[in-house]
This record gives sequence, structure tokens and C-alpha cells, in this order.
Amino acid sequence: MRLSAGVGYVRGVNASSAASASGAPGVSGAPGPSGAPGASIGPADVEGTFVPGRIVLLTTSHRVAPGLLSWPAWQALRTADRVLCADGAHPQLPYLRDAGIAVEETSPTAEELVTACADGRTVVVVATGEGEPALTDGLARLAGSGRVSMPELELLPASYDLPGARLLDLVQVMDRIRAECPWSSQQTHQGLAKYAMEESYELVEAIEDGDRDELREELGDVLLQVVFHARIAEEDEESPFSVDDVAGTIVAKLIHRHPHVFGDATVTTPEEVREQWLRMKAVEKRRESVTDGVPLHQPGLALAAKLAARARTAGLDVPLPTPEGGIGIEGIGYELLALAARAEAEGVDPEAALRAAARAYRDAIRATEGVVG
Repeated sequence: MRLSAGVGYVRGVNASSAASASGAPGVSGAPGPSGAPGASIGPADVEGTFVPGRIVLLTTSHRVAPGLLSWPAWQALRTADRVLCADGAHPQLPYLRDAGIAVEETSPTAEELVTACADGRTVVVVATGEGEPALTDGLARLAGSGRVSMPELELLPASYDLPGARLLDLVQVMDRIRAECPWSSQQTHQGLAKYAMEESYELVEAIEDGDRDELREELGDVLLQVVFHARIAEEDEESPFSVDDVAGTIVAKLIHRHPHVFGDATVTTPEEVREQWLRMKAVEKRRESVTDGVPLHQPGLALAAKLAARARTAGLDVPLPTPEGGIGIEGIGYELLALAARAEAEGVDPEAALRAAARAYRDAIRATEGVVG
């Protein structure tokens, strides 16, 4: 078994310890101190009673500020006979020493650690970022051998990652890439704009394909675009902002536009939520027209559907325009506009509907070509 960082709170007494304490033969069959076969070798007091010690592997998260430890962790540190840490540069050490805790900078083997726990002593090991795999593997081998009476082994997380903690890692990685990568360090908002569109399309494709692995990956790629642009924005000389500013803006917006969640407003249906959202948005933006804020560079069918939705939601009865010069190329555009408006009125996403039809056409082409799969 391996005790590793981040797996929770685990505590137990090795079976060979209990066997030794009761005088029962150990699993190894090796001669014991009394000469009887199978007795485990371990620390004992003058009465011959086994006194188990205790090893506490203390894990911390680098995403939590050093010194912010749980109360059980501080208790374990203050009551321990010895506190050990293999990493002299561990970020927790200055704070532990400020709290009056003596920390020895040493990297004991499993055998040395078990010996240090003789006569009921408690040793706390402040784990490094890797979780001390060599030490825990060594302890597991000793416990499995049956030749050594093992102390209690306890894994004690002293600080925990909250949901979203890995986002801090992403910000740090992006910061380093921006500073050290020859390509990333030269990128601009304008140069990255096309990638934001590409990643968004790939995300939509993963959603429509129902591929969970691809969905997770593409969500990460879209998130990268957000963090990348925010990192670039930090360097703007006139109006800089950071990823924290981006997050703070959306948090404030979500809270403000959900008064039925964070305030006293009452809504009972999704339709009422949407109407409330649009009313609040109109007041915030102070727009002259319902078409204000509709991005004109989005795909044509999506643009047509969005305009139709804005008009319908506002209660505006606006007849669809017709071409002046007959059908022709321009007339096809008006026909598509009418189809998009019809789809929106019936609750259908025209872009998604056209993609589904196009996929069916692609499959038909491949079948005609004799392409399998």
C-alpha cells in the first residue's frame, strides 16, 4: 500500500504490532526476543509490553498560503517528539519555526523512522511536494515483512485544495509560458482571436459528438484562451487588467442578474428568469435598440436567429425584408433569413440544425465513396 498526499485521512495499526502486543506468533516465523518462533521484534518497556509509536505524514497544498494549517495538524506538530522535513526550502518551515516548532532537516529511511518511534514516541514528517513515495513504499515493505513491529501510521492533510484550486496552477503555468516561450511571449489579442473561434467550434463539435473525453479537453482549450488573453491584458500600458479582474467582473454580473438566488426576487419558471435577465441587461447597458450588442461577425444563421429572437422578445412585429431584384444570389440570403427566423420561433437552433444536416450529407458522400467509418 502507498500513503500519498491528497488521499484523505488514513490511520491504522499494523497487524504485526497487535500480534507482538498479545504475544502471538508473527507472520514471518522469525525467532523473537523470547526465543519463541515467530515473535515480532519491536520496542518494549521493562514489563515486556509493546509500546507502539506513531508516524504522522503531514501533507500540505502549495495552493494554500503557508502557515494556514488545520487545527489537528497544529496539534500533531506541537505534541510530536520530533518533526522532520527532507526539504530545507519547504515553504511551511519558516512558519512552523515562527510558531516555536523545531524542525529537523533530514530524510530518514523507513527503518530509521520506525526506530525513531521506539518507546511510544511520535514523529511527524512534513511531506515534500511529491508526497514522500520512497519513504511510504519503504514503510509498506516493512509492514508487509512481518519482521518488524510497526508504529501507528497516520496520513494527516494539513491544508486542503478547494474546488477550482487547479485554476491557480493554470494561471502560474500561463505566466511562465508568457515570460519564457518565444512564440507565446509575442502574441497579441488580435493574433489570438482566430484561435478563440477555432477552439469554440471544436468545443461545439465535442458536445454534439457526445465525446466526454474530447469535451473535457476542449473545455480546457477554451479556458486557455481566457487565461492567455487575461495574461496579455496585464501588460497593457493604458488599461491593464488581470484574470482576477475578469473573474471578479463575471462574479459580480452573475450575482446581480440572479436576484432570485442572491436576493429577494421571486421567479418560478425558466422563461421568467430569461425575461428578468433581459430586463436587467437592458437597464445596465442603456441600449437604444434591441439590436445593440448583437455581434455582427458571428455566423450568418446565428446572427439572423439572434436578431429575430431580440425582436420577438421585445414584442416587435417586424416583417422580414424581401429582395428588390428578385431571387438571385441576394434572394437566397433573404430565404435563409426567413428560415432562421422560423427556426428561432420554433425553438430550433438553425446553426445546429444545419450542422446536423451537413453531417448527414457528409456521411452520404463517404458512403458513395465507399469510405468505411
